[in-house]
Amino acid sequence: MNGMNMRLHSLRDLYVQALRELEAAGRLLLRAYPRMVRAASHEDLVAALEEHRVQSEEQLERVGKILGRHLGRQTVPSGGSRCLGMAGLVAECEACLEADAGPEVLDAALVAVAQRIEHYEIAAYGTARTFAEMLSEDEDARLLQLSLDEGIEADERLTEIAEDSVNADAEMAGED
Repeated sequence: MNGMNMRLHSLRDLYVQALRELEAAGRLLLRAYPRMVRAASHEDLVAALEEHRVQSEEQLERVGKILGRHLGRQTVPSGGSRCLGMAGLVAECEACLEADAGPEVLDAALVAVAQRIEHYEIAAYGTARTFAEMLSEDEDARLLQLSLDEGIEADERLTEIAEDSVNADAEMAGED
């Protein structure tokens, strides 16, 4: 939670705050992914990052749809939320992109940071989905589960890319 004058008196308040942070996280990612895609050189990694960029747009739309239904019930105005966790991960991504690294090592670094991003999203979407279930917000829970499933699939794909080629390519590059 970002600590910015939050009013958290109920699970519903906490749920809406979690949704706001997911929305802020999604906006941060949509600014970071294009740079990651341009920096990647491995064909499968480029495709995976681009696919998740598109999924991130869809996930942000889902969260916006859910928030639209709930903000009418909230007394706290919409907007202004930040996601400090994702901001830190995006800062790690920026540092990775600015590192003095060859393309093979940069690809391995991009996989690593992309997986940390996915793990954060998995935790955030899973928590929000659980809150939605507890609050009997079945449609919200369904939409959040879609995003959670996409995050798990993206993480598995990144693991496959790393294990099948990217990490070995980075190791070989270091031996030159």
